[in-house]
Amino acid sequence: MNNLAIIPARSGSKGLKDKNIKNMNGKPLMSYTIDAALKSGVFSEVMVSTDSEAYAAIAREYGAQVPFLRSDIASADSTSTWDTVREVLKEYKSIGKEFDSFCILQPTSPLRREDDIIEAYRLYREKAEIAVISVCEAEHSPLWCGQLGEDMSLAGFIAPENMRQRQSSGRYYRPNGAIYIVNTDSFSADFFPYQKGSYAYIMRADRSIDIDTELDFRIAEFLMRENMTNDQM
Repeated sequence: MNNLAIIPARSGSKGLKDKNIKNMNGKPLMSYTIDAALKSGVFSEVMVSTDSEAYAAIAREYGAQVPFLRSDIASADSTSTWDTVREVLKEYKSIGKEFDSFCILQPTSPLRREDDIIEAYRLYREKAEIAVISVCEAEHSPLWCGQLGEDMSLAGFIAPENMRQRQSSGRYYRPNGAIYIVNTDSFSADFFPYQKGSYAYIMRADRSIDIDTELDFRIAEFLMRENMTNDQM
């Protein structure tokens, strides 16, 4: 099977400046994802999709391919990850390379390990027709969440029946942003992965941090440091 790893690393993040290359325990953030992808051994090619020559140089230093830079359109704030994938697949096809599947590995999930990728691909081969997406158990039940109006009234915030179901509502899961494996033939213009033929790969919570803020970064950095210490013991 011809599998492509796509690591989307656009420059100019608004929430956390240059987060994709921000130094985490002595290495740029994206390097952890590149390393996990390469170590997994499941990919024909591991590539970084970026709009920056500086990012591209860092990606190549850690072993990823950057055969082309993103277009201006694919670099816009409004561009979705799926749009980026479409451009990547189109560019590869123009140089004679096509893939049976692709896997989006966001660099903002640095605690994802190679064994997570290996196990997700095993699930994909055994069961999935369309996609495998990583999830983790939700920190809180959505039954205990609600929206607030401008007056901050709690009227209707939580339904009375949900209060009684707190202990018996079962487990809830959420996408954690770490792994998206997709069958290329199923990747249509209106692609929606959450459907029959797609399956969830459950990841541990301590590997599921998706960095968007400085607090996320600090938590991930701490856990990464703990992992490094434990691996050396």
